[in-house]
Amino acid sequence: MTTFTAGGSNPAGDPYGAAADAAEGRVYTVTGQDWDSIVSEQAERGDERIVVNMGPQHPSTHGVLRLILEMEGESVHEARCGIGYLHTGIEKNMEFRSWTQGVTFCTRMDYLAPLHNETTYCLGVERLLDIEDQVPEKANVIRVMMMELNRISSHLVCIATGGMEIGALTVMTIGFREREKVLDAFELITGLRMNHGYIRPGGVANDLPDNALDHLKDLVSWMKKHLPEYAAFCNENPIFKGRLQDVGYLDLAGCLALGITGPPLRSTGYDWDLRKKQPYCGYETYDFEVQTWDTPDAYGRFRVRLNEMWESLKIVEQCVSRLEKMQGDPVMIGDRKIAWPAQLSVGSDGMGNSNEHIKHIMGESMEALIHHFKLVTEGFRVPAGQAYVPIESPRGELGAHVVSDGGTKPFRAHFRDPSFVNLQAMPALCEGSMVSDVVVAVASLDPVMGGVDR
Repeated sequence: MTTFTAGGSNPAGDPYGAAADAAEGRVYTVTGQDWDSIVSEQAERGDERIVVNMGPQHPSTHGVLRLILEMEGESVHEARCGIGYLHTGIEKNMEFRSWTQGVTFCTRMDYLAPLHNETTYCLGVERLLDIEDQVPEKANVIRVMMMELNRISSHLVCIATGGMEIGALTVMTIGFREREKVLDAFELITGLRMNHGYIRPGGVANDLPDNALDHLKDLVSWMKKHLPEYAAFCNENPIFKGRLQDVGYLDLAGCLALGITGPPLRSTGYDWDLRKKQPYCGYETYDFEVQTWDTPDAYGRFRVRLNEMWESLKIVEQCVSRLEKMQGDPVMIGDRKIAWPAQLSVGSDGMGNSNEHIKHIMGESMEALIHHFKLVTEGFRVPAGQAYVPIESPRGELGAHVVSDGGTKPFRAHFRDPSFVNLQAMPALCEGSMVSDVVVAVASLDPVMGGVDR
C-alpha cells in the first residue's frame, strides 16, 4: 500500500506536528513543486500502478483542488487531496482591521456564499457585544432573505458546474441563467454582485431600495417557472442517473465520523439543519421543511439541493411579505457608537451618500461627526471573550470563532468552513471507483476552495 502525506509525517520545526508511525509501503510527500520526484519514485517501483496528478489546474476539480490518484488502469486505489493553492491569509489579515472592516475580508472566503460568511461573523461579534436582542427585526428579516437567495444561487452553481462536468451542457447554461437573476437582485440591494460587505455588526449596511420588493416578487415568479426545468432534465434522465447513482457513497456513520454536514449528511436521511436544530436570525418563525433523501450518493445530494431551492423560495416569499409591513423601520442598531454606517441615506444616483446625510454629518452635529470619524478610523471596542455562532451555509455548518482581547480589532477570527471539513471524505468517496467517478464525487461535495484555503 502506498500513502500520500501533505507536507510529510512530521515537518521539521513544526511544534504541532506530532511524530507519526511509519506507513506501510512507499510514502510520497506532497507539498507542491514535487511532481518530478513523485513520477521518478513511482517509475522505480516497476508495478502496474500509476500516479496521476489531477489538478490544481483541471476543468473538473472545482477550482484549484489538487487530487493525487494512485490507479491501476482506470480504477482508483488511493486518493489524496492537495490544498493550499488559493491561500489568501484572510483570517490573519482580519487581525489587523477593525471589527466592521473584517466583514470585507470574510465575505471573500466562500465566494459562492458570501452573505453566509458575513452573517456568521457578525452574529459572533454581536454575541460578544451582548447586543443580539437589540438588532432590529427588519435587519434579521433582510439577513434571512439574503441568505436564502444566496443558498439558491450557490446550489445553482453546484448543479450547473456538476452537470457541465458530465456533459449536461444545457443544465450548465440554464443554471447560470437563473443565478444571474439572483445576482441582479443582490446588485440592486447591496450595490455588488459578490463580496458584498452588506451584513454588518448591528444590522445591515442600508435599507432596501424602493423597487426592491417588486423586483424580488418578479424573481420568485421567474424561479417558480424555471426551476422545474432542472427536474425535467435530470431527475429521471437515465444517463444522468447512471452517472450519479451509487457514486460517491458515504453513509450516515461515515458522515458522522468525518464531521460531514450539509447536503451530503442530509442525503443519508438525517435531517440535521442548523436553521431548525439551532435557530438564528429568527429562522424558528419561518415555515419550511428540512430536505433529506434516502440514498447517500451523488444523486441523493443533487436531489437534496434541488429540493432545498424550493424551500428557500418559500422562505424568501415569507420575508418579502414581512418586509412589506416594515416600511421605514430601522435596519441598524440604534447605538451610534456601534452602527456603521449610522442613518445612511443613499443619493438619488444610487451611489454614495445623499447630500442631506453629508450635510447632517459635516455641518449640523459635532457628535455625529466625531462618532463617524472614530468609527471609520478606529472602530468600536468589543469586550474581551470568545464566541462561536454556527449557521447552515449551502455546504453545511459554517461558523466563525471570534476572539476579542477588548480592543478594536479581532484578536483571532477562525472559520469552520464546511468545504474544508467535507473534503476529508474524498478518499472514502473515490477509492475503489473509476477515475470518471472521481469527477462526480468532487462535484457532489461542492467544495469552494476560497473557503478551504482561507
